Amino acid sequence: MPAGVVADTFAAAGPVAKPATVKQSIPAIAVAAASAFGGILYGYDTGTISGLLAMENFRETFGQFYPVNKPSNTGSVPVPGYDLSTGNTSLVTSILSAGTFCGALLGAPLSDKLGRKLGLQVGLIIFNIGVVLQLATTNLDAFIVGRVVAGLGVGILSTIVPMYQSEVAPRWIRGTVVSGYQWAITIGLFIASLANNGTKDRTNSSSWRIPVGIQLVFSLILSAMFIVLPESPRWLVKRGNHAGAAKSLARLNSTDSDDPLVRSELSVIQTNLDIELTHGNGTYVDCFKANDRKYLLRSMTGIWLQAWQQLTGVNFIFYYGTVFFSNALPGTNPFIFSIISNVVNVVCTLPGMWAMERFGRRKLLIWGAVYMAVCEFIVAIVGTTIDTRLNSAAGKAMVAFVCIYISGFASTWGPAAWVVCGEIFPLAIRAKALSLCVASNWLWNFGIGYATPYLVQSGPGKAGLGPKVFFIWGATCSCAALFGYLFVVESKGLSLEEVDELYAQTTPRQSAAANREIIARRTDLEGGVAHPKDDEDATADEKKY
Repeated sequence: MPAGVVADTFAAAGPVAKPATVKQSIPAIAVAAASAFGGILYGYDTGTISGLLAMENFRETFGQFYPVNKPSNTGSVPVPGYDLSTGNTSLVTSILSAGTFCGALLGAPLSDKLGRKLGLQVGLIIFNIGVVLQLATTNLDAFIVGRVVAGLGVGILSTIVPMYQSEVAPRWIRGTVVSGYQWAITIGLFIASLANNGTKDRTNSSSWRIPVGIQLVFSLILSAMFIVLPESPRWLVKRGNHAGAAKSLARLNSTDSDDPLVRSELSVIQTNLDIELTHGNGTYVDCFKANDRKYLLRSMTGIWLQAWQQLTGVNFIFYYGTVFFSNALPGTNPFIFSIISNVVNVVCTLPGMWAMERFGRRKLLIWGAVYMAVCEFIVAIVGTTIDTRLNSAAGKAMVAFVCIYISGFASTWGPAAWVVCGEIFPLAIRAKALSLCVASNWLWNFGIGYATPYLVQSGPGKAGLGPKVFFIWGATCSCAALFGYLFVVESKGLSLEEVDELYAQTTPRQSAAANREIIARRTDLEGGVAHPKDDEDATADEKKY
């Protein structure tokens, strides 16, 4: 049986020590959770631009005057005034993602060469430079350059943070902890909506400079955190620093370097790394090798998971939500609806964090996509068949189903895509493969952010789809559900090394059963003593299956 092969692999690494207790695991959980703070930068920087585009001083500073036919970016009747052209609106919104695409790829060599901690500090320095450039200019081109530079920093962080979390978090709660990164992203989006709403009525440049400048505070907090956090023990093993790895593992498990638990885990990590290195040297080329360890399948799974996450259409709301809500319910304050949608995003991520370990990654991805597709088709049908300017009830229904859709994303694809990408890659190629996944996320983020105004707005060279664009998002969510069924392996409750062996010995649709067998065999190797959470999950699985 596949799980038997996995168990034999770990038996060969030496005696298996009794796993850490919940109390002993608290430092590891705290470290992984603290590092999730990096998601706030991601979310805040993504969410700020939606409000800036609606601020009068921002449009006066970076836009141009239209004496008669001002472009209707806000959905209102064209009137004389300052505004950004459709092209500049698309560029300012999406150019961050172009920088983050490059930054995500840069995160791999930085984290492999300098370590997870120092690599992240470099990313923060680059991010701060980009923010200062945005604050110091009144020239659109310079502001765009600042967005690109800040994007480089965010891209580096978005590669390193989930990788670091996966490498330090205990296996029995890794999904929940790594989901905290997505939760932090939602909190960042929410704070951005509050900051925008708080400064929108200012008539000078502080209306947009304050929301932009707040990012420096978050950056300094994260930098201070990572000064005191331990280095990833798996990276230290990869660098041959076993003494440092033992010290880091001991700190994460509230014990000392001579503890059998530490020695056993180090032995497993090193044994698995030795096996991985027989299949390549950990290069980008190795990520696409169709070998018996299924590197190609894993890389393409991660790359397309991040692509489908963006193609669910969620960033349409967070980039252009202010515009959408003002169109759906004319005469109301669109900033309030933006805040409401972000509250839904934050709150509904919490049940997703719980469900990650209760139901597993695979089920959340499949059924979450189905749920979102239904909501988006409803929004598209209502918006296409009813004029919401004449029927406020229809407009309220659209807004309601958008919020219901966001709840589905927040509790499934939002966190699950990051969790899966953080744990499916072997140590030898983890940094490079994960950087490709994150780069895919930002590439699609850029494409969707740039194309959406042309898809939604009317006029020469524009599709004028309006709410019909939700038919596209509904169709892509349907494809995402099929992708999850065909390609996602269930990795709930396994160590990163066990996930590696699971991929080598099973197929995605066999993985749930193999997952349960691995946990059972591991319990036997540990002398019949499993982690309390493993016992609880195994009992629940018996009831379900």
